[in-house]
Amino acid sequence: MHDDIKKAVEVLKNGGIILYPTDTIWGIGCDATDEKAVKRIYDIKKREDSKSMLVLMENPALLDRYVDEVPEVAWDLVEISTTPLTVIYPGAKNLAANLIADDGSIGIRFTKEDFTRQLLQRFRRPIVSTSANISGEKSPDFFDAISEEIKDAVDYVVEFRQEDRSSSKPSSIIKLRPGGQIDILRK
Repeated sequence: MHDDIKKAVEVLKNGGIILYPTDTIWGIGCDATDEKAVKRIYDIKKREDSKSMLVLMENPALLDRYVDEVPEVAWDLVEISTTPLTVIYPGAKNLAANLIADDGSIGIRFTKEDFTRQLLQRFRRPIVSTSANISGEKSPDFFDAISEEIKDAVDYVVEFRQEDRSSSKPSSIIKLRPGGQIDILRK
């Protein structure tokens, strides 16, 4: 795992794209502050850039660096969540402009999974996390279900957990609106 993290961090620092296991499903990722790398992910996925992607972070204490104003309820949601939860926050900042939704929001998930947590700690910036599939196709349940087209398009494929067949599913998604209103987008 250590070598995988070291290689992945090197690729990310050089503006590259990685294919990696997350706390939910396998994802395609890059430096969330690098507009060119984010554009490459949209191209790889054949996805419209109007459909925003989320970012992974390992520490809620860093949230203020990337969101203008964190609604108080957000801290409670992050603290009590026992399963992967993506929260869409208003007022994104300090991220690639093409990663931020038209309404200025950004989806952020705090990972507790060991590999991604260590990767984020070493990289010291948020990482894009989007499912490892072409837009509109089914998200792959396991590494072996990821298309060769995706595998060939990235700069580094993480070896860790390629044999893992544990059941996984995408995160729940909620959107926080100014004033603390919550919309549930995916359970």
